Amino acid sequence: MDRRQFVAGASVGVAAVASAFPRPAIAQGVRELKMVTIWPKTLPGLQSGAERVAASIGALSGGRLNVKVFAAGQLVGAFESFDAVSSGLADMYHASEITWAGRSAAFSYFCNVPFGLTPSEINAWVYHGGGQALWDELSAGFGLKPLMCGNTGPQMGGWFTKELIGVESYKGLRYRMPGVGGEVLRRLGAVVVNLPASEIIPSLRSGAIDASEFAGPWVDMALGLNKAAKYYYYPGFHEPGAALSLVVNKKLWDSLDRTDRSLIETAAAAETALSYADFTANDAVALQQLGNDPAIEVRKLDDSILEALGKVSGEVLYETSRKDDLTRRVYDSFIKFRTSALRWGDVSERAFLNARALPYPYGG
Repeated sequence: MDRRQFVAGASVGVAAVASAFPRPAIAQGVRELKMVTIWPKTLPGLQSGAERVAASIGALSGGRLNVKVFAAGQLVGAFESFDAVSSGLADMYHASEITWAGRSAAFSYFCNVPFGLTPSEINAWVYHGGGQALWDELSAGFGLKPLMCGNTGPQMGGWFTKELIGVESYKGLRYRMPGVGGEVLRRLGAVVVNLPASEIIPSLRSGAIDASEFAGPWVDMALGLNKAAKYYYYPGFHEPGAALSLVVNKKLWDSLDRTDRSLIETAAAAETALSYADFTANDAVALQQLGNDPAIEVRKLDDSILEALGKVSGEVLYETSRKDDLTRRVYDSFIKFRTSALRWGDVSERAFLNARALPYPYGG
């Protein structure tokens, strides 16, 4: 079934049961809130990040706001989280906005898009470059209030059961990748599917798919992807710094006083920094483990492949941005910020990383 059809169908079921669920409970001054996620219960970095921000909201509120976290499948399915919060069945979700690209292509920009922004750059665009106002406008149309709440850092290109010889290798390749990146691969001849995390491993093992991206070494190993495919390619062209989100039912958000809204914003902003640090530390360790595994081959995508991916990515982003006025305005803001960030990045981070890689002795 097409993902858009799946989500559309799910929305009917969610809406039907939403009215039977009570609004956030308020008892003895404690407000009970339900958070749903798109992550498996035991997944580190992602589900653990959702639980960490929930605990932070509770601590900052002195226990007045008690957030109970439901992993994917515990209250609703992963792809039903959007409708659950929009309808009021749940109060907030923790996810990546690219999951909802079928609702509007504009959602992708608030996770990341192919050849887009680094983690620090997407933070800068959302917090100080006009991104938050556009995200608010987009989400309000679905009864939601969005906040950034994490970042996986640069992602990997994915796990493959077959070698990538060149661009032609994508023809007929059955590849799990959501959002704009999936459309880019589709135009290069891949058969693209979107699957929740829980279905990736059995699909790789059965041969239903030939390749899948997810995140980076730490989470990918926790999911077990290194046991289902041999070739691990980088870089992740599709999500160079994938932002995560905490999104609240807008009616609930509007009912909160300024103090409670501020503490939720503070908890989400803190989690954005903590999450990126968590991924950076653990990805480094996990990549070393993968490098020591003789059964795994970590490979860089050839520049000819990256150039082809980059060209098609630019075409897809421009075409999808013309579908409606809001997506066009999100695209224009994002591209303007990216153009400015490229020049600064060249003389700051890129220049330093190149300098750090020079072959001089360093340390004891």
